[in-house]
Amino acid sequence: MVFSSIVFLSVFLPAVFLLYTVIPSLKVRNGLLIAASLAFYAYGEPVYVLLMLFSSVLNYLCALWVDRDPRQKSKAALVTAVAVNLGILAVFKYTGMFVSTFNTLTGLSVPVPEIALPIGISFFTFQALSYVIDVYRGAVEVQKNYFNILLYITFFPQLIAGPIVKYRDINRQITDREQSTEKIARGFRRFIGGLAKKVLIANAMGQAADVIFAQDTAAMALPTAWLGAVAYLFQIYYDFSGYSDMAIGLGLLFGFEFKENFLYPYGAVSVQDFWRRWHISLSTWFKEYLYFPLGGNRKGKARTALNRVIVFFFTGLWHGANWTFVLWGLWHGLFLLIEEYVPFMRKLPRAVGHLYTLLVVTLGFVLFRADTIAYGFGYLGRMFAGFEMTDASLSLVLSQLTPWFIVMLIAAIVGCAPIRPLSDRLRSVLYGEAELTAVGKLAEAALYLFAAAGLVWCMLRLSTGAYNPFIYFRF
Repeated sequence: MVFSSIVFLSVFLPAVFLLYTVIPSLKVRNGLLIAASLAFYAYGEPVYVLLMLFSSVLNYLCALWVDRDPRQKSKAALVTAVAVNLGILAVFKYTGMFVSTFNTLTGLSVPVPEIALPIGISFFTFQALSYVIDVYRGAVEVQKNYFNILLYITFFPQLIAGPIVKYRDINRQITDREQSTEKIARGFRRFIGGLAKKVLIANAMGQAADVIFAQDTAAMALPTAWLGAVAYLFQIYYDFSGYSDMAIGLGLLFGFEFKENFLYPYGAVSVQDFWRRWHISLSTWFKEYLYFPLGGNRKGKARTALNRVIVFFFTGLWHGANWTFVLWGLWHGLFLLIEEYVPFMRKLPRAVGHLYTLLVVTLGFVLFRADTIAYGFGYLGRMFAGFEMTDASLSLVLSQLTPWFIVMLIAAIVGCAPIRPLSDRLRSVLYGEAELTAVGKLAEAALYLFAAAGLVWCMLRLSTGAYNPFIYFRF
């Protein structure tokens, strides 16, 4: 359990930010961020902060071990880091799944252990592991100061739901960064934009999706199934991209600049293009640390296909301890192979490619959202064959189409893809050669006022204690 949203927004964040701002020494500032991050994670689950500290010590020591002899880097250290990190992840995240699967296959009744999942374990484990691997590869110098590694692994803005930050991308920022008025302004605006994505759009979509996915598929009509699928399509995007925006914005408040994690993925024109835009920090992690070591596309078509299947198997498994996630990963892997090896798929008109990609992604997220594989396939079946429209199913659809839901659905559709001609025209009005025009300055001031109003609105909605899940906390 992390801080409640209201406590975080009204107490924790303002206190940490103000203290950070008045402290002149960067070393002391880093110490403050470490203490704040550990307190943030330990709130409600103090025992698991020990696991995170163990992870930081383990990977710090393994990196030193790797670097002990620069001429002959220790493979044993790398193997130790990989085995222990993935072993911890397997024990805490997948033990129940493995035991349940074993019972199903053998007919036995081995007790399924109930192990509470440490929040964000997949994120901080992958971050820590990437550091050791990069030291082994010579991509980054080993860090001798343990507290710098501790800050890297525990930094609270992106600790529990990403993005996955590579050490080489922020190693210099840990010891040399500035907190500027410009960064603070951008950071607050980015944070509030992400919060609005989550609290206003994702929550509205999620409420409808939860109601519909709780229904028995046998009695589900086609319009009901499609409404639930579309609602979840937008919920997961605005939930996760909203959190990524908040993390990037919070990083800017403290002088850090993180890479983007989403680039309008629902504007993709192929599944391959989708994965260049969706959860970029995870897709690049698997590409660099699994796909390339397996041989990438350098060992023939058959091996390339196998490598992609392996990568997407583990991409799915990373998301959760359920075979539905694995199936979702393999679903995407299948269409990547189709695009690679079926010639006409690379020649689809842009509009057709966009519609095809949205369909593949939407159907895939149905499997992702389903509690069981059987339910997922049953739901997909009703999306294409649920023609029996009863009074109950009609009433269910109409009950979800509230004015608020419709407004947020329109906002979700408009906001999920860039409208390039309009955005280019707007930029030419706001900017001259490089600097803001008078109109641009006025528009920027209006944006900050709008952001302040958005923050108040979001806090008011959060204060009601209404529906407010964060999907990616469980990963």
